[in-house]
Amino acid sequence: MLNLAPGEREQLQLERLQATLNRAYRNVPFHRNRQNEVARRNGKDPSIIERVADIAVLPFMERSHLGEHYPYGLFAVPLKDIVRIHTAPGTTRHPTVTGYTRQDLRIWREMVGRAFTAAGIGSEDILQIDLDPGLANWGRDYKDGAEALDVAVIPNTPLSPNKHLMVLRDYKTSAMVTTPSRAVQLTELMFRAEINPTALNLKRLILVGEPAAQETRRHLERRLHVETWHHFGLSEVPGPAIAYECQAHQGLHINEDHFFPEIVNPDTGDVLPPGETGELVLTTLTTRAFPLIRFRTGERARFIHEPCGCGTPSLRMEWFEQRTDDILNINGVKVHQSQINRQIEATLSFVPKYRSGVLEAEGEKKHLGISIAMDNRLFSDEIKVLEKRIRLLESDLSENLGVPVRVKLVEAALL
Repeated sequence: MLNLAPGEREQLQLERLQATLNRAYRNVPFHRNRQNEVARRNGKDPSIIERVADIAVLPFMERSHLGEHYPYGLFAVPLKDIVRIHTAPGTTRHPTVTGYTRQDLRIWREMVGRAFTAAGIGSEDILQIDLDPGLANWGRDYKDGAEALDVAVIPNTPLSPNKHLMVLRDYKTSAMVTTPSRAVQLTELMFRAEINPTALNLKRLILVGEPAAQETRRHLERRLHVETWHHFGLSEVPGPAIAYECQAHQGLHINEDHFFPEIVNPDTGDVLPPGETGELVLTTLTTRAFPLIRFRTGERARFIHEPCGCGTPSLRMEWFEQRTDDILNINGVKVHQSQINRQIEATLSFVPKYRSGVLEAEGEKKHLGISIAMDNRLFSDEIKVLEKRIRLLESDLSENLGVPVRVKLVEAALL
């Protein structure tokens, strides 16, 4: 697919898109009702669109839809065909539940393998995976994709930063998959421990989950003597390596044989002209279990249409740090304000005045910082009871959101 001529590529995309729309219409009431509404308005069945660009007549899928149809309402195949079920925190009261068929997992292995190959990773490498609990599903996908290339894999395992550093040094890791913030944390820890980068075998650093600023990438490359690569994916659905950097480092190649991408105006939803920056919208073309049709990612991006130095003709994108929505990206895990509200209420039985944001101390990975205003409802006769409630809130938030959390009490006037 990646080496097809533009006309052949669009024809393959069109065939796969029509198959996806038909399967969604037959098996998913949510999609059938929306397509019927489009047909009533336009007098045309959207499942027989004549060009991939005609998909713009369909409405968007939002993150809220994923939780509203909990648990299996968006599955397009019988449960007997599902071989993996993944759960992630959602933006509603229900989590996001995603299913995968064997074919879905095979395609994902191929995409991850394609991304690894573009970064020069092969059977001579030892790959270490270090991701936050909220990206555990990605850890499995990266492991499977690497093993398909006969790469030796150190799977994603909950270890302390010191243990990960020990493994990195002693096991002679040559390539690593991690988030930018975890990579910075590991680098600072290594220098504090006076471990010289020349003592490592590390050559390639795959940065995932969140875009890393050029300044961060150069910092990591200089201090670790490595080359860095970006991979883009969705932490809720369906997984990693939807787009990836090649050795030319001129943007991220999109797996156009499996996804149809659009850039839209985040305010109006209109498709933007080539080269303009806006919100990335994705439609799955080959996913069987859990099709996404015009899913609004909230990611800010722009398409790059000029030829890439690697010679691969697939569409590329530039991925920006700033999002088009109010979701927080913490070590690659997406956290919505509504999720924070619900968990605070569940733990404290009320929602005090508070402020939340992404915090990063020097030498540490990013965490969710929450400042809660002093409130009489929090207090009791013993200070240790208050401390226990705050620690419990931190624990509950971290467990349910899949990210590290720090909670502190402040004067209400400071919020």
